[in-house]
Amino acid sequence: MIAIIKYNGGNVNSVQNALERLGANSIITDDFELIKNAEKIIFPGVGEASSTMKRLREKGLDQLIPSLTQPVLGICLGMQLMCKNNEEGNTEGLGIFDCNVKKFPPLDLVPHMGWNTVSDLKPPLFSEISEESDLYFVHSFYCELSEHTTSVCDYILPFSASLQKDNFFATQFHPEKSGKFGNQILKNFLKI
Repeated sequence: MIAIIKYNGGNVNSVQNALERLGANSIITDDFELIKNAEKIIFPGVGEASSTMKRLREKGLDQLIPSLTQPVLGICLGMQLMCKNNEEGNTEGLGIFDCNVKKFPPLDLVPHMGWNTVSDLKPPLFSEISEESDLYFVHSFYCELSEHTTSVCDYILPFSASLQKDNFFATQFHPEKSGKFGNQILKNFLKI
């Protein structure tokens, strides 16, 4: 069973529908025991960083998520909240990835929305994905390049399109909305 973390935000139904199309069983939950006992975890995200972290703290999920030992996939805001600090609301993140989240300059070019190319792809998430594949992005803040970067996108400047550290994986793009390449990335995550 795959647990999709529920925190009154995020893109949970789209993620669950994508998993269903791949034949994977999932549950949307904030129950600690269900999350701890799940085979894999998805931490989706759509929303504003500071209010989302507040909800995670209220539910104790800010302590639970970094302690998980099974494969965890953060998506979009989920990825950003797994970093140290976010300029959106000057928000302290979960600190899983040792990098910061910054606002794109200049303001007239944000949000970064639509299909864009990713490169410098590293397995296991990008197995069977060709270099220069297009994936779907919607965001105004970006994760810096770091030792954890597993793919790069260039919009105004190069940024981390995905990250990995130990059992934690994350994508700035939305695999559940990225067509065949997004489906393959989700399949690759399910195989980890």
